[in-house]
Amino acid sequence: MLLWGRQSGVVAVSVLAVPFVIWFARRLADRRRRGGMDAGWARRSSYAEVLMIGGTAPCLWLVMMPNPHHVRGDNLMPFKDLANQVHTSIPSAITQITGNLLVFAALGFGLMVRFRLRPAQVLLIGALGSTAIETLQWVLDLGRFSSVDDVLVNAVGAYAAAWLAYPWWRRRTSVVGQDRGVERDLERVGDLE
Repeated sequence: MLLWGRQSGVVAVSVLAVPFVIWFARRLADRRRRGGMDAGWARRSSYAEVLMIGGTAPCLWLVMMPNPHHVRGDNLMPFKDLANQVHTSIPSAITQITGNLLVFAALGFGLMVRFRLRPAQVLLIGALGSTAIETLQWVLDLGRFSSVDDVLVNAVGAYAAAWLAYPWWRRRTSVVGQDRGVERDLERVGDLE
């Protein structure tokens, strides 16, 4: 019960922080717009940055929280932990897999929008970040089960979120391309006159 109380506390703090996070993103976008940045890009980049931090920090807080009810364990065999979870309890496996998919989802989405990375680059960043987390969980003896499956699922979550962000990534690229095409057409018309 104590563990559940601590986890629900992280969730409650995260939910209560949402209005502040949205306010901060708007203020950041306004500041950038006043500084001369395009209004659309100021808004998109500000929301992406705040999402990366505000969406990833609670997940990291949860996965790095010590678990006094468990003994440290590890699994270096890919898919072994996932198979054991599915075999033991389907609802528990769904909860565990969904949670692991969400750890770096906000980061993956935000990286695509803000830095215009490719999904494969986001997958690599998710895998490296997840490897660091699993290593820290084991080294710090947090009572957590360090598993290569968690690394895989965390990275896939970042990768899937990167693909979900792809329309916003492409929108900026296509708008820039269309603007250049219009500018070239206007230059040609000017040359003909």
